Amino acid sequence: MAKLFLIDAYALIYRSYYAFIKNPRINSKGQNTSAILGFCNTLNEVMTKEQPTHIGVAFDHGKTFRHEAFPEYKAQREETPEDIKLSVPIIKQILEAMHIPILQVDGFEADDIIGTVAIRSGEQGVETYMLTPDKDYGQLIRPNVYMYRPRHGGGYEKLGETEVEAKYGIPTPLQVIDLLALMGDTADNFPGCPGVGEKTAAKLINQFGSIDNMLSHTSEIKGKLREKVENATEDIRMSKFLATIRTDVPIEVELEDLKVEAPDEEKLRQLFTDLEFRTLLNKFVKGGKETSKQPDLQLNLFAINPPDGQDEPEKTNYESLKTVPHEYKLIDNEEEARLLCDFLLTKQFVSLDTETTSTHPMEAELVGLSFSVEPRKAFYVAIPAEREQALKIINIFKPLYENPKIEKVGQNIKYDMEVLHCYGVSVQGPLFDTMIAHYLIQPELHHNMDYMAETLLNYKTIHIEELIGPKGKKQKNMRDLHPSTVYEYACEDADITLQLKNILEAKLKEANAEDLFRKIEMPLVPVLADMEQNGVLLDTEALQETSKIFTERMQEYEHAIYEAAGESFNISSPKQVGDILFGKLQIMDKPKKTRTGQYVTSEEVLTSLQGKHPIVGKILNYRGIKKLLGTYIDALPKLINKRTGHIHTSFNQALTATGRLSSSDPNLQNIPVRTDDGKEIRKCFIPEAGCLFFSADYSQIELRIMAHLSEDENMTEAFREGLDIHRATAAKIWHEQMDDVSDTQRKKAKQANFGIIYGITTFGLAQRMDIPNSEARELIEDYFKTFPKVQQYMERAKEEARRKGYAETIFHRRRYLPDINSHNATVRGFAERNAINAPIQGSEADIIKVAMIRIWQRFKAENIRSKMILQVHDELNFSVFPEEKELVERIVIEEMQRAYPLSVPLVADAGWGKNWLEAH
Repeated sequence: MAKLFLIDAYALIYRSYYAFIKNPRINSKGQNTSAILGFCNTLNEVMTKEQPTHIGVAFDHGKTFRHEAFPEYKAQREETPEDIKLSVPIIKQILEAMHIPILQVDGFEADDIIGTVAIRSGEQGVETYMLTPDKDYGQLIRPNVYMYRPRHGGGYEKLGETEVEAKYGIPTPLQVIDLLALMGDTADNFPGCPGVGEKTAAKLINQFGSIDNMLSHTSEIKGKLREKVENATEDIRMSKFLATIRTDVPIEVELEDLKVEAPDEEKLRQLFTDLEFRTLLNKFVKGGKETSKQPDLQLNLFAINPPDGQDEPEKTNYESLKTVPHEYKLIDNEEEARLLCDFLLTKQFVSLDTETTSTHPMEAELVGLSFSVEPRKAFYVAIPAEREQALKIINIFKPLYENPKIEKVGQNIKYDMEVLHCYGVSVQGPLFDTMIAHYLIQPELHHNMDYMAETLLNYKTIHIEELIGPKGKKQKNMRDLHPSTVYEYACEDADITLQLKNILEAKLKEANAEDLFRKIEMPLVPVLADMEQNGVLLDTEALQETSKIFTERMQEYEHAIYEAAGESFNISSPKQVGDILFGKLQIMDKPKKTRTGQYVTSEEVLTSLQGKHPIVGKILNYRGIKKLLGTYIDALPKLINKRTGHIHTSFNQALTATGRLSSSDPNLQNIPVRTDDGKEIRKCFIPEAGCLFFSADYSQIELRIMAHLSEDENMTEAFREGLDIHRATAAKIWHEQMDDVSDTQRKKAKQANFGIIYGITTFGLAQRMDIPNSEARELIEDYFKTFPKVQQYMERAKEEARRKGYAETIFHRRRYLPDINSHNATVRGFAERNAINAPIQGSEADIIKVAMIRIWQRFKAENIRSKMILQVHDELNFSVFPEEKELVERIVIEEMQRAYPLSVPLVADAGWGKNWLEAH
């Protein structure tokens, strides 16, 4: 049986674009591909899951008959974002490459075209689906014609006649027109009847059957509603005209024209390559994934290794090992290894890489070392599995790694440094990390080598999965492969890294990021490597005790929930929770459902319902405890390294757009700090045996940076005089003496301080403070009267970003803002908030990095045995020997407070204890 899908193009394009608005998908050309990516993902999902036999995509085209009849139609809408305008022609090219018909008729909207084709195909017995989030399409539902509607949070719902009638409480889908005509539509800007919502509209339709009948019998309408309807008669008639989807569009299209065909793979490959959609390329184009056969050759140290010509190069726009000449050498004996080291010691720089058995440096064993000093030439040294034999080969290269004058080039070189450290090698000398260089140049892009090779070198690397297989239980280990299979892959890594370095060096200069790279990011690498290797000690007994307490509390919540529900059920099952809350207890009308018809019970939904029933808060508390148990309390002990007895988190230096460090495996920067439960977890982090836990953090550093950037006299004065900035703010806003400021006023001032400097809206502040919009507006106005130059700075920051296209920190770290000049207010607003936010948050990140580097260097210079073990945003933590207590505190506070000369003092607070909680 034929199965037709008709797609409302613009509805999906807008939906896709705004889904990524906070984290847009930007490629290396600076192109915002959010709308294209989202549209293609939806298209792929439909083609894969639903497997339609026929498909068409409808677009609006030109001014429509609705605009001619009612000029205000959609007039209130924001201008189409520029990135959507640029995306539409590309989406059409993709559809053409896929041989999917584009349906458009001048003067008609996509609704009308889909309505016409859907009704026609439905009458012919074709199973027809209209893919759109637009509720207006409900009027088109007939036998064989369905809505296929994207849900918030993912998935789709299929709406037929029964579902639409139940959804709106009306006898037939056709009456959706009458419903919309009465309700009006703010999105399309037609009026309807003022004061009539969905429930009243449905009631009137059920009473009269149609709008026409209702308007002929308004005398039968009771009370004030009659007056409203009679006063809005013309608006209601016009609204019905505007809401009615046409089903008679003059479009010449037959079912056969919509038949799904094989795509033009070459054209799609070109489009997706240009867009940098590598994953989608594999989904849409057969053979998108490249396979590689490695040559089994061993040649002399300085012999030329021609590229393997046995395989026909795959059709691709990229160069690869199969298409470029290269000299890659496999070294598998001591004599040649010594020759190679002597050769490399004569160079000013060397690109290096390691092949290992694990992605976790503290668990990895070395399998091989690769080096390159000239593009397209590289060497791979195989390392034996037996440790003593391995050390014999590695020690040959120790003078090279530890030479302080030779620059070491790497991709995520921190990893290689940590692996080599486990073999007694301390990498010395200047560093150049291609991952971090690319991160500084284009912070919002991918920074892995495969991506950079494709976008900067037009080169497709051998992917590791080609050697060891896809992720999973059957994936091989590098140790399982013969060196002759590995060496070209490993040599290529060192070679491509060197080629990338040659390109990125020039780009760092263009971005004015050389100092940031050389003086902050590169010196930070050994600091982070040291911290990761030091790791953190856990009090496992305290964790066990905490686990016991939390489990008991969770059980108490469990019993209370069962009591409130009147029955026991699986609280961890969203379905069963939904059935209890919305099925049995019916705590709200029309709860959201997933595509499978299951009630949505997300944290966001439940938080909004806390006042509706006591059971909701108990379920949230139960979930919170369970999450802490699963994420930290019961999980952390399993992450303890058996060899060291410590947890070794990874600090990510090239992840956040603002420049902040993040951590993973485990993420120790997300441990809740404000709640008592979160504090219980911090209690379990302890110093080394016989040591003290020391914590130092910056006091209100964001506000101090704002005072510096804005040069506001009132804010600067408060910091210079050492006043409580929130109390001082409250005193100035409410014209009180400092001593007379109430705790409530101080709390409001604190929320205003941190909210307003990041460009919070009136609505956002009202929500955060749980106050009326009018009070929030007044508070913001009073705040700017108190700190007038803060407002001037915010306007200046936006203006500079509009002029330059980016915001930057005091160290010239850039945050590119391509939407800052958008004519669409919503899109522009996000960029403007980032223009204000990025210089503050980014400068904070840079300052603490400088402090970390200087503290680490002083510890080395002064032979201090105490260790820096953790960084959490503006906080540094240490394990300190008691005899070094005063010296460590002095060094840490000194270096934190003089990391950068702000116009107001940088202040660091410090604390000591036997664990993290006590110290902070």
